[in-house]
Amino acid sequence: MTAAVVAGALAGYGIAVPVGAVGAVLVGLAARTSLRVAAAAALGVASADGVYAVVAVSGGAALAPVLAPVAGPLRWASVVVLVALATHTAVGGWRRYRAGATPEAEAAPPGPARAYVSFLGLTLLNPATIVYFTALVVGGTATGTVFALAAFVASASWQLLLAGGGVLLGRVLAGRRGRLGTALVSSVVIVVLAVRLVLPE
Repeated sequence: MTAAVVAGALAGYGIAVPVGAVGAVLVGLAARTSLRVAAAAALGVASADGVYAVVAVSGGAALAPVLAPVAGPLRWASVVVLVALATHTAVGGWRRYRAGATPEAEAAPPGPARAYVSFLGLTLLNPATIVYFTALVVGGTATGTVFALAAFVASASWQLLLAGGGVLLGRVLAGRRGRLGTALVSSVVIVVLAVRLVLPE
């Protein structure tokens, strides 16, 4: 059992620690909202990782050939969603800056439930996650429920760390210019990471 916990934790950190486009979106959201909303979003990301870990240990090797033909369309769908989010973030940040809106006067941020569902869906669009866990199954590293649970906990701990960091960043950059800068930098990073999803290795 200890081996499964260690293997699952390593797998969870392995997929979560390299900060990709979803991580950038999470940090940007955390900087503009609250720890409660950001934590819900972080758990949405971790839940998707957990779902894919369960799918992988339940028959990922058999599903790999089925998922291969749709990996490309899923990747493009992920890019479209991420670019739309980046555009929305940048345009919203610029409008709030031009209007002179203070954080208190801005539109209400998404609630925890909406943040959770949004980030769960966004992360599920990433075919690399299921490919990653399936490779572990084929290699004999991923086995059983304990592995999947440990992968979820590891991913959740990292995503919550990102969310906390984003909230601290938002507090440091609480002024109008700081919030505009956060929105624009976050948008650029998201677009760059989204484009990398479809570039040849």
